[in-house]
Amino acid sequence: MSVDQPKYRAFLSYSHRDAKWAGWLHKSLESYRPPKILVGTTTVRGPVPKRLTPIFRDREELASATDLGTVINAALQQSACQIVICSPQAAKSRWVNEEVIAFKRLGREDRIFCLIVGGEPNATDQPGRGDEECFPPALRFRLGADGLLSDARTEPIAADARPGKDGRQAAKLKVIAGVLGVGYDALRRREAQRRNRRLFALACGAIAGMVVTSGLAGYALIQRAAARRQTVRAEAEAETAKQTTKFMVDLFKISDPSEARGNTVTAREMLDKGAARVDVDLAQQPKIQATLMDTLGTVYMGLGLYGQARPLLDRAVATRRSQIGDDPLLLSDSLRHLGVVLTRQAQFDAAEPVYREAIRLESSRPKDRAARAQLASSLYGYGVLLARQGRYVDAQKTLREALARQQALYGAVNPDVARTLKELAQAVADGGDLKAALPLMQSAVAMQRALRGNEPHPDLAEAINNLALLHQLMGDYGESEKFYLESMAMKRRLYGDKHPEIANALENLASAMQDKGDLAGAEPLYQQALVMWRALLGDTHPEVANALHNLASLQYDRGDTRQALATQRESLAIYRKVFPQDHPTVAFVLNQIGFWLTMSGEYGEADRDIQQALAMRRRLLGDGNPSVASSEVVLATLQVAQHHYPEALESARGARDVYTAALSATHWRSAVAMSAQGAALTGLGRYAEAEPLLTQSAAILAKDGGAPPVFRTLNERYLDTLHRREQHASELKLMSSAAPGEPTQPGLIPPAARQPSGH
Repeated sequence: MSVDQPKYRAFLSYSHRDAKWAGWLHKSLESYRPPKILVGTTTVRGPVPKRLTPIFRDREELASATDLGTVINAALQQSACQIVICSPQAAKSRWVNEEVIAFKRLGREDRIFCLIVGGEPNATDQPGRGDEECFPPALRFRLGADGLLSDARTEPIAADARPGKDGRQAAKLKVIAGVLGVGYDALRRREAQRRNRRLFALACGAIAGMVVTSGLAGYALIQRAAARRQTVRAEAEAETAKQTTKFMVDLFKISDPSEARGNTVTAREMLDKGAARVDVDLAQQPKIQATLMDTLGTVYMGLGLYGQARPLLDRAVATRRSQIGDDPLLLSDSLRHLGVVLTRQAQFDAAEPVYREAIRLESSRPKDRAARAQLASSLYGYGVLLARQGRYVDAQKTLREALARQQALYGAVNPDVARTLKELAQAVADGGDLKAALPLMQSAVAMQRALRGNEPHPDLAEAINNLALLHQLMGDYGESEKFYLESMAMKRRLYGDKHPEIANALENLASAMQDKGDLAGAEPLYQQALVMWRALLGDTHPEVANALHNLASLQYDRGDTRQALATQRESLAIYRKVFPQDHPTVAFVLNQIGFWLTMSGEYGEADRDIQQALAMRRRLLGDGNPSVASSEVVLATLQVAQHHYPEALESARGARDVYTAALSATHWRSAVAMSAQGAALTGLGRYAEAEPLLTQSAAILAKDGGAPPVFRTLNERYLDTLHRREQHASELKLMSSAAPGEPTQPGLIPPAARQPSGH
């Protein structure tokens, strides 16, 4: 009998332990009448019939049989489709598996439809969960050419009748849609229309009194159910509020005055107290516990205490993941916060999958406005992460997507839009295109001004600060100082005279003055900021380390190399305590120290620090990152100074390739690598190759205002050495072989005391 003219509409395969499900489904299918409008239409299964009959259901036990038997095989051959009731019992049933294999051997694999009633699909792929598997092996793997199961995986077509999934009625309709060969949505709509017509006919046929009575009763039931749901929700929210309030009141209450021992209790002490108590006080309240752990973790993060923030956020994520039935957006919220702290700890490899999971959860609810808002925030955070990794092209793409989503949600002028615009401008600048970054940053500032009016606001002050930084990088120090002063004045109105934001503003203004060459004006600002940081945060904090680093750079610029190195090593010691594992800032400071030691002629110690920085950056960022190229340039400078010219040439070429790909061939960093390459070629006596490189790099460095002066001076020295060597070689050709040559090889590195250095 042809599959297009079957005896049976479907063959029902199931474990006899699922007989109740089989009975329900068999009855549901045979009593089902397709919508009249569909009857007779042609589908891939042939014309749609008036009834789905008959359905073959095996009612006989096969425990004593050795194969499927003649009746079963014949029924399979005469069935248009096969429906498999999937459960852990079915997955273990030899006969269900054999029936599926037999049906597949008929070439009808695309006509097998599954109804999941228990267990978990593909649970065997997860260690320790094999007993939960609901798909028999024959459903999970394709048949080979030999008619036996192969290793090739397949994805069964399944409806899911489990609670919380499709549910019985929707799952039944999905199976029917497959058997008929019609779209599920079309069938569902027709069913809804038919149900509505039936309800309408019943309502019209009932007597007026019954209509009124039924309506009142129905309304009462609906209202009662709605009231009950509201009551349950209100009770849960009230309990959450009660427990949270109690926790916070207890946190700030000191019942025994002796507990304070006469001292002032600081906010940090209260925070530590809360973090210690959240485990004990709320052990039986996991939802509230997760909320408070997330909150405490983000507060620690805001204070720069990443070591304290990380475990709280880790546990908030783990707890929310374990709460089945909770809103997934709560989990994505904690994931995003964890992504931020991982990014700040430079745990980039760990942060990326965290952000991706949050984005996946939020993307699964495209019609939910709250989910769309959180998705835009997660894309923003992910874009910032990519920028920190030096993946500027990917960062810009992701931030632009976040920007577009925020504009669609909130309109063209919004605080989140302005913030993302600012980060996009920074990513474009870091990618080497300062000219393209400037209008983006100006737009961010203009938007913040439009939002805040004449009132001071932290976001506006920060945007103005970043605009000042961009002007500084472009060498426009007058504009830079103007915006730094405006930002600092606004921060003083917001925070007073002693605050972390004021210390930061002092450092930024000092850096612009330093780059301009006003070292005498910059130094007291750096010193003032350092004192303020120590008073506010103690001696072991990344901001204190950063202030020391800035002061060291100024000391180096004024020619006090010994003091600069001592201050920079003090900064490095703090950074190593704060970031005990690999961290970009630790690598940056090591690289800086190595460069200064190279310029001082202390090559052995310089080599140690430069190699440490290079290895750390490679572990963190991979070989193609601009930060890795920065270490390679410094290494090439050292190798030139040590007359290791072949090694220097290799290091400089590698750095130049990275800079050209990540930034551009005309970026000042590419020019620095080109300069080191020219110096190495000079040392190798390949003057014709060296001269165009050194000349071209000199032109780029002279034009680019963002290039630190030390590299312009270094390139001039390299050119001078090249010209002297070329002249010396020319003189040797004119002199007899007995004429004396140069007594020593000219050096390629000038003394440190005569070198200015960029900040």
